[in-house]
Amino acid sequence: MNRTKMLALVALMAALANVLSIPPIAIPITLVDFQTEFHFTQLPVLIAGILGGPVAGLVTGAIGGLLSSFVVFPRIAFIVGGLAILGVAAAFFAKRLRPLFAGALAWLVQAPYVTITDYVWFTLFLPQKMAPQAAWALVGSLLIKLTIEVVISSALAEVIIAYLKKARMTL
Repeated sequence: MNRTKMLALVALMAALANVLSIPPIAIPITLVDFQTEFHFTQLPVLIAGILGGPVAGLVTGAIGGLLSSFVVFPRIAFIVGGLAILGVAAAFFAKRLRPLFAGALAWLVQAPYVTITDYVWFTLFLPQKMAPQAAWALVGSLLIKLTIEVVISSALAEVIIAYLKKARMTL
């Protein structure tokens, strides 16, 4: 893939990841006593990683998480790291697996990072620090939410990538 096509893919997917993280596209939900949104920010990150490779996945995840990290969920900068991990892992798994499975396995690589950073955020850095038990309950709820989001995003990536390949629109 040439640099121009790679840059276009990363720019488009990173912009789309940012757009998909904001209301009204993101659907507000409440988990325990915590407000969050159900979104598909992972979808363009998965597509970029699967079609463009590890560097495209990494950069798309990092740039695609900026709006979430600094506007949607202010002061939670570690979101960019989690999305970057997802993009890189999806790229590596996509070498041997269909997008559906590549995305799901990439989430298993990202999940420990999410677990640790979210727990530390809730217990040490949240303005109203949570008790460890409450933090674990919330982290568990968020992991379930994120698992659902990634499975749906992986399924959508499979359909979108198949369509792009059939239409000969891939890089």
